[in-house]
Amino acid sequence: MQGELQRIVDAVAARVGRPALIEDRRQRLLVYSEQTGLMDDVRRASILRRQTTPEVIAWFRAVGILNAREPVRTPACPELDLLPRVCVPIRHDDLLLGFVWFIDADGSMTDADIATVTDATGDLSLALYRENLLGELASQRETEAVRTLLVEGPAARAQAVRLLLEEGAIGGDGTTTALVAQLVTADGQLPDEVARIALEQALVGTRRWLGSRAGLHLVRHDHGVLLLGDARGGGRPDPEAVARHLDEALRHATRGLDSVTRTVVGIGQARPGLVDAVESYQEGLRSARVGVRLPALGRVVSWSGLGIYRVLSRLDGARLDVGGVHPGLERLLRGEANQVLLETLEVYLDLAGNAHATAEALRLHRATLYYRLQRVEQLAGTDLKDGNERLCLHLALKLGRLTGDYRPTR
Repeated sequence: MQGELQRIVDAVAARVGRPALIEDRRQRLLVYSEQTGLMDDVRRASILRRQTTPEVIAWFRAVGILNAREPVRTPACPELDLLPRVCVPIRHDDLLLGFVWFIDADGSMTDADIATVTDATGDLSLALYRENLLGELASQRETEAVRTLLVEGPAARAQAVRLLLEEGAIGGDGTTTALVAQLVTADGQLPDEVARIALEQALVGTRRWLGSRAGLHLVRHDHGVLLLGDARGGGRPDPEAVARHLDEALRHATRGLDSVTRTVVGIGQARPGLVDAVESYQEGLRSARVGVRLPALGRVVSWSGLGIYRVLSRLDGARLDVGGVHPGLERLLRGEANQVLLETLEVYLDLAGNAHATAEALRLHRATLYYRLQRVEQLAGTDLKDGNERLCLHLALKLGRLTGDYRPTR
């Protein structure tokens, strides 16, 4: 089918005497003719990476290509190094399937040339519809199977594993680790469609980097999932290395998107097979969400390194708050003037009550440290010599970080 599209795009380019390129409705490159003459960075990158960047996609959508029923002349955008273009939408029974693109830097593409291309869109729409239908069916089967692995019961998950193996989507049913990529939006709302496209581009690009049939991915409502299987040749990919690659891919894909302020990748622990991937996924998701709330943990957060946050991330915040763990600490949190006392207390507890190490870490005189700790005891109604009190205070501070009630400067 790809050969049919190639034949048509070559014929169209020859008729109008200029290079042509065809993308699907999500602006993923399908085929292109021989590229001669003037070319901008957007066209060059599209051919090399076989996809358009999200910020370019957003710009074209703002121009109105998604709703176009007739050819559209798009203006230049120097900020994106984008030359003027002619965009011819490809539709089948008013269903948008893709676009034919021509660079038209000097406006020399005539209405007659555009009419020639429009006449060819009938053949293009049929070819693209058949390819789109087959591709969508295969993609939907894989997507549904991966979704089943993450949300359904054991019997359904086992059936999904069989389907993925039969269709060759994954190389084998071996050790599996889940990575979860979380997008942080400026307004705290769910990511928009362009942000989700950027997320999928990063996931697909990382799958390509991993190699043939070494991973599966799924884009959910506010995050993406990458399941790591056995790499080609029998080796296991290092989850930390893959997470760092995915992080870089996310940064690149979301660059220039005002709606996305930050991204976090969470890593679950390895499981012996795909049927148990849901457990690794849940750990990766919790890790990513803790990372969203606590930026100090970094852009890549592993479940194994979360410490007490492994426990706290499993708790229902609606039923457990700082006051429920230690009422006296809640009183301290209400006063802005108490911030320095809270931070001193946290360092002291983090260092297992070692006054010497705490004074050094905070660059305090020992007498100043003892004064602050005494004030904590007075204001919170606690006794720092009591092990149970220290445990509750420490737990309440970490819970306060997670809920946002406690926002330390360090």
